[in-house]
Amino acid sequence: MRVGLQLPSFSFPGGASAIRPTLIAIAQCAEANGFASLWVMDHLFQLPEDTGLGGPEEPMLEAYTTLGFLAAATDRIPLGPMVASAVYREPGLLVKAATTLDVLAGGRTYLGLGAAWYEREARGLGLPFPPRRERFEHLEDTLRVATAMWSGDRSPVHGTHHTLGEPISVPAPVSSPRPRILIGGGGERRTLRLVARYADACNILVPDPGESRHKLEVLRRHCEELGRDFGEIETTSLVETDLRPGRGSADTVIAALRAQADEGIEHVIVNLPDAYVLERLETYGREIIPAVA
Repeated sequence: MRVGLQLPSFSFPGGASAIRPTLIAIAQCAEANGFASLWVMDHLFQLPEDTGLGGPEEPMLEAYTTLGFLAAATDRIPLGPMVASAVYREPGLLVKAATTLDVLAGGRTYLGLGAAWYEREARGLGLPFPPRRERFEHLEDTLRVATAMWSGDRSPVHGTHHTLGEPISVPAPVSSPRPRILIGGGGERRTLRLVARYADACNILVPDPGESRHKLEVLRRHCEELGRDFGEIETTSLVETDLRPGRGSADTVIAALRAQADEGIEHVIVNLPDAYVLERLETYGREIIPAVA
């Protein structure tokens, strides 16, 4: 099993002026301690108050600007958005941003994609937020555009909502054959079918016990129906962990990660409420990652 790290919060001690040096320290510590990937959310407001992350009054950074910064701060760790909204940016622009990141990061990126859900941030900043069915149509358009632009096919792309007359992507990504496309979400009829058709990886968000196994069984059936090799798809999940005294321990985290491995997950991406406490990342590197490798 591989273990990645997501950074869902930028509420670091010291306020806005501390964000830059703290991000550098976290990214470099994660890389040094064997994390297999580093992710940021593609949100513009912090998540709602009922998530425990504080709501829009807490800081949130734009994803691709942040990922470019993290690429310069690190050398080896793969990077990606968890996950990029398919409605906030036009597909050609989003794929161009993802390509630029891949080139400047030296070919160590994912393009995480999703249909978006956080209506308040979209309405608050004047971004499109169509009905759910239409958002999934935008997602599939984006997947088709990414496939075309990264294959070198310059034929026009005619999607449900987007038409690209010349899907040129120069320079091409450094990742071979392309950055890995990851689709976030566990919707059994649409999301997992899109994974089977277009993606290199799936992500199951904060699964309940047994949920990952069930979702992967559904994905396997979609792959069989579409003639896709299920084994080509990297299976990932996003799990909440806590190493604060009295809240959790290395042993409880190891047990949670092994439970995901038993359900068929190859790459667990973890949230930590205080990743800025570098000792937590060092505990992962010293005790947790070797135990589940």
